[in-house]
Amino acid sequence: MRNLALSLCLLLPATLLTYSARAQELNAVVTVSTENVTISDRQLVQQLQKDTQDFLNTRSFTNQVYRPAERINCRFFIGITEIPQNGTYRATVRIVSTRPVYGTGYETNLLSFADRGWIFNYSPQSPIDYSENTFVGNLSSLLSFYAYLIIGMDQDSFSPLSGSPYYDRARSILTNAASQNTTNEADEGWKDTNNANRYWLLNNLQDPQLEAFRSGMYAYYRQGMDVFITKPEEARTTITTALQGVQQAVQRRPGTLLARAFFTTKADEIANIFRTSPDQQQKVTVTTLLSEADPTNSAKYQAILRQP
Repeated sequence: MRNLALSLCLLLPATLLTYSARAQELNAVVTVSTENVTISDRQLVQQLQKDTQDFLNTRSFTNQVYRPAERINCRFFIGITEIPQNGTYRATVRIVSTRPVYGTGYETNLLSFADRGWIFNYSPQSPIDYSENTFVGNLSSLLSFYAYLIIGMDQDSFSPLSGSPYYDRARSILTNAASQNTTNEADEGWKDTNNANRYWLLNNLQDPQLEAFRSGMYAYYRQGMDVFITKPEEARTTITTALQGVQQAVQRRPGTLLARAFFTTKADEIANIFRTSPDQQQKVTVTTLLSEADPTNSAKYQAILRQP
């Protein structure tokens, strides 16, 4: 479980170690930008930013105990692109979540995903309501959906496939939201409309054919990144095995969204991990498999072969 793993990873003050009440899971920072639209009421923008951030940070999405220092750092960059009518907003949103690496001050990205299809209603006078079993509004559904994806991916990185219950809850949100088709909140991102939306991101995470990808994430983070500071060669070997699992998943599902999102997030980090490896054969092996699995970033992987 994440709490047990983090207790080994973080040196916490005694006051935090005695914290027993259930805390929220997320430490979210929300930024709302309006560069592409004209909104004269700046207070409305500030209130939207505050309300969405409070929704993510004050709500408990699970029954687990999260100490304050264990909360998952994440950011939501909400760029308003259109206001079809008063109180209705379209936006492009990038969601980024991170995870601490044991023994370092470094935080590695778990999720970095751009959702270009948000549409929601918002009024500063109305709370952002949410019900787990019924659709209340698109904004609360969007925020809760990504909260569960963030928690699920974080759990997967600390214990093999332990994110499954949270993907199931995200699936429930998706199903409820997809059944809605109102004039103001018709959101095609809940449906199988293209291969790069949130529907497919969740589908990939729950696809049995891509399970090696999720198992690989545990090996990459917990058995690789977390031991790198003390056992770099062992860590590189484990990360190589994890990447081979990712490559196999890509071969089963070429062009899968999950793989594209992973390599967009991790290409530079992976190159840095192996660039200083003393094992030239390992560098060749990793460069070859990465270039096959992710040809878009082939130039970055070729840099692994250069002398550090």
